Amino acid sequence: MTEGPPPPKKPKTYIFHQEWEEEFLFTLVKEKCVCLMCHQPQALSKRGNLERHHNTNHPKFKNSFPPKSQIRAKKVQELKAALKAQQSVFTKPTSQNKAATEASFRVSHLLVKHKKPFTDGELYKEAMAVTAKTVCSNFKNSEEINAAFGAVPLGPATVTRRVELLSEDVNQQVLKDLSRCEYFSLQLDESLDLTDTAQLVVFVRMVFEDFTTKEDILTLLNLNERTRGEDIYGVFKSYIRQNNIPIHKLVSITTDGAPAMCGVRAGFIALCRNDPEFPEFKNYHCVIHQQALTGKVVDFSHVMTLVVKVVNSIRAKALQHRLFKALLDELESAYGDLILHADVRWLSRGKVLQRFVDLLPEIKMFLSSRNDLREELSDDAWLLDLGFLTDLTAKLNSLNNELQGKGKQLIDMISSVKAFKAKLPVWTAQLQKGVLTHFANLEKMSQTIKNFDFHPKMYCVHLDKLSVEFSRRFGELDVIDDIATFVSNPFMLVDADELAAKFQAAFALPCGVDMEIIEIQNDLQLKARSRDSDFWGLVNKEKYPLLKACALKVNAYFGSTYLCEMAFSQMKIIKSKHRSRLTDKHLTDCLILAVCAYEPNFMALTDRVQSQPSH
Repeated sequence: MTEGPPPPKKPKTYIFHQEWEEEFLFTLVKEKCVCLMCHQPQALSKRGNLERHHNTNHPKFKNSFPPKSQIRAKKVQELKAALKAQQSVFTKPTSQNKAATEASFRVSHLLVKHKKPFTDGELYKEAMAVTAKTVCSNFKNSEEINAAFGAVPLGPATVTRRVELLSEDVNQQVLKDLSRCEYFSLQLDESLDLTDTAQLVVFVRMVFEDFTTKEDILTLLNLNERTRGEDIYGVFKSYIRQNNIPIHKLVSITTDGAPAMCGVRAGFIALCRNDPEFPEFKNYHCVIHQQALTGKVVDFSHVMTLVVKVVNSIRAKALQHRLFKALLDELESAYGDLILHADVRWLSRGKVLQRFVDLLPEIKMFLSSRNDLREELSDDAWLLDLGFLTDLTAKLNSLNNELQGKGKQLIDMISSVKAFKAKLPVWTAQLQKGVLTHFANLEKMSQTIKNFDFHPKMYCVHLDKLSVEFSRRFGELDVIDDIATFVSNPFMLVDADELAAKFQAAFALPCGVDMEIIEIQNDLQLKARSRDSDFWGLVNKEKYPLLKACALKVNAYFGSTYLCEMAFSQMKIIKSKHRSRLTDKHLTDCLILAVCAYEPNFMALTDRVQSQPSH
């Protein structure tokens, strides 16, 4: 039997001893022994090597500075200080340049976060210079401070490059989280920018194994030609392939319900479902958008049309507008002006109506002063309709506000919609009894009428119509309703077979979910932790694989396209008439940095670029 080669010997390590500084005039610099006299390094911290170098190259040193003397110790400290000063000559400018580069990254990020042009970097730099000269004028190192601020590179071209790198860094962080999350959902919406280029914004909501969630912007995709479903699908599919998006983790897509998105055959959702690379996923029409459309079923156009005409007649002409505001000041009114109506703003109608009702006496007085009489403003039936429409619109606006906001889960939205639907029959019953507790403006108008036989039940038909429309439009939420309720409260009394059937229909699960429901409801340890906010994070994945996967998916669902609408508002500010030449690439970079919650890695970005001060 032949023996193998002997094991390699371990390299011997040598430790530098502090007393060698005074004995041989060597010090340790970055794990290397350096001579304090000639600055020559030695490869090994070995006593014999250091002694040989000292006796060979500096034999006369011991004559002027005897060993273990005070004068020798003082000389060694002087030599160490000189070596350190020599090193700082080279390291100080480098560290200053690096700090200036990091500052340029941070200021560029601040500029984009506040949606300012790239050219404003020079203005920021000028402001910093003025501040430094004013505040630090009495400092001993004021010239160094001024020079340091002046060295920060913030020219337009530099800020542009910084923004590109910052956007890339943030986007890589989002993609990294996408790769490690359990499931994610998307919300997409499309709108035009100032130059009529269609922009498709995509937001992602990710849920992780510990049930923490993150939602942020994924990208902004440009549609330079048509905006058909196949065009949106093509651009989105290309983005998925280029960035290696783990599309198999997708659980839902939320859109605005436009034909290009939800068309049965050629819509974006239909094309995604027919793509074998896409998994089975849910599709939701934005809850907020549906709520706004539901309110349109109550037709009081005869009221709204006149209100808009009166407001526009006052606000359209400068002289009439000034006179009306002067009248409000003279009467010490609670408000200083009327509000213009914008139909595309969903909350606009309620605000315009409430302000109109509050200023109705002043409006009638002003119109009378200019002989512009409106008979409807004195008609009892019209005034009652105005009061009812104002109250109902205010309630719809309140629901709309509840549905808005970041971090809103689908469960929260379902709860708000269900609560509103439950209130409708209560309000109907109260109106039939003549109780106007929840209709303050209608009650106010009813107290002013004289020649009209009024009974509140005349408005019940409108509430009934609204209730039917809510049930029709939000029917898709009923499919997930019981499942979301169980995820929120897994120990409620349920029929295991019936609930299991809904789970299987919603998520195409294999058999066994009914047994998991029974087991989890009888798990005493989990029952004791049922009130914990991270309850599902405590659930054993091996014991309850189907239920935990379903809970993760429900937690990942988007319920609206609120984030997309918010991003479009930011886009209108970024690409304004003063920045109309902003390219699509830079618009994407600016929008990502403006709305993204991720913090760029400034230190890593600084190390990536060459640190060069401003000239």
